[in-house]
Amino acid sequence: MQIANTPPKGTSDWFPEEYKVRKYIFDSWRKVCLSYGFEEYLGPLVESTKIWEAKSGESVGGTELTQITDRDGKLSGLAIRPEMTPSVTRMVSRKWKEIEKPVKWFSIANYYRNEKPQKWRNREFWQLNADIFGENSLNADLEILTLSLDLMRAFSPPAKSYKLKLNHRKLIDAFLSEVLGIKKDEKKRALMRLMDKYEKLSKDVFEKELWKIGINTPEPIHAFMSLKTIDEIQKEFLSLAGDESLNEFAEISRMLVELWYANEIEFSGSLIRGFDYYDGIIFEMFDTNPENPRALFGGGRYNGLAGIFWVKEGISAVGFAPGDETMKLFLEGHWLLWDIMAEQEEKYYLPLLEADLFSNTQVLAQKLRSEWKNVLLGLSVKKLNKAIAFAEKKWFSHVVVLGNQEKEKGEYKIKNLQTGKEKIWQN
Repeated sequence: MQIANTPPKGTSDWFPEEYKVRKYIFDSWRKVCLSYGFEEYLGPLVESTKIWEAKSGESVGGTELTQITDRDGKLSGLAIRPEMTPSVTRMVSRKWKEIEKPVKWFSIANYYRNEKPQKWRNREFWQLNADIFGENSLNADLEILTLSLDLMRAFSPPAKSYKLKLNHRKLIDAFLSEVLGIKKDEKKRALMRLMDKYEKLSKDVFEKELWKIGINTPEPIHAFMSLKTIDEIQKEFLSLAGDESLNEFAEISRMLVELWYANEIEFSGSLIRGFDYYDGIIFEMFDTNPENPRALFGGGRYNGLAGIFWVKEGISAVGFAPGDETMKLFLEGHWLLWDIMAEQEEKYYLPLLEADLFSNTQVLAQKLRSEWKNVLLGLSVKKLNKAIAFAEKKWFSHVVVLGNQEKEKGEYKIKNLQTGKEKIWQN
C-alpha cells in the first residue's frame, strides 16, 4: 500500500525555513504580550460542544465543529477547538474566586475548523489569544487596543500599512433601535449578521436580503455603514448624539490619539463582528496593501460569555486573536521577512574527520553545548573540505575542527565561515 506524502487537506507542513518565519511571528507576539504583563496559559485541544453551541454563533458553533466519536461510534459531546475564547472563559471562571483581578492572559495555540480550505485560510491554523478579565472600565478596552497596535509595530511595518477599525455593539444596537425602530432581538441579530457581510455583497444583493428580513428602507443603513468618524455619526444621526456607547467610543478614540495612535485608527460603521457574544467595543485590524485589502484579526468586549459557566457576579472580558496565516501574508506583502530569512544564526558544525575520533568529537560537542552553543555533530566520516562545503550549504556560521593533529596537541579549531578566520582553543 502506498500513502501520499502530502499533509491532510487544509493543513500545512512547516519545514525548517517555514517554521523559522512562524517562530519569528510567535516570538514577536509573545514578547509584546509579556511586555504588557500578560501571563501565558494553554487549554485542552478538545472541549464540550455545548460551549460553542451556546455562544459562538451558527457557523463556529455548528457546521465548523469537528466532533469526536466514542469507540462505539456515537458522538462523545466533545469537539476539537475551533477557537480559544470560550475555553479561556471557562478556565477563568473555574479559578475566579482564587485569582487576582484583573486577569491578563495570552496563549499561542493551534485550532481546527471543519470548513472548506481557501487561500490563506486553512482548516488548521494558529492564533494568539490575548484577553483581560475582571476589568469593566474603558481602561481595559484601551489596553487591549494599544496591545493590538503594538503587536503590529513590533514588526516595524511601513507607515500607513495597517489600520485599526473600531465600532461598538451597543452603538449598533442603539442605531437599530432608535434610528430603524427595530425592537425584537431576533430581527436585530438577523440584521447584524447581514450587516457583517456588507463589504462582501453587492448593493442589490444586500438590499434583497434586507427585504427578506422585513426592512424596506435601506438608506439609513447605507449611511451608517459609510461613516468614518464620530463627528459624522453625530451629524448624520442626531438621535444618537447623547448615546452612552457613542460617548464611550469618543473617549477611547481621544485616549488613543493622546497616545500617538491617531494615524492608525478610524471608526467603521460596516464593522459588525459576527460572533453573538460581543457586547461592547469591537475592532478589526486591516492591511492597507491594495493587493491584500483584508482583515488581519479582530476582537472586542464580551462581558456576557461567562454567564454560561454559572459565575453569579459575572465576568467582564475584552480580547482579540490574530492568526498566523494573515500575519504572514501582511509581512510578505510589505517586504518585512527578508531580514529574517537572510539572518544567519550562530550554529556550529562539528564534523567527524576520522572514524577513531568519534568519542572525542562527542565529548567536545557536549563541552560546546554546555556553553549553550548550537552544535550539529557529524555521525559519518567526512573530509574537511567536504565538511566545510556542507556547512556553507546549510548556513552554519562556524565549523569546529578536531582531527588527529589537533587531538595530539590537545586543542581544537573554530573556523568562522563569514570571516574565514580560525581560532585555536585548548581542549
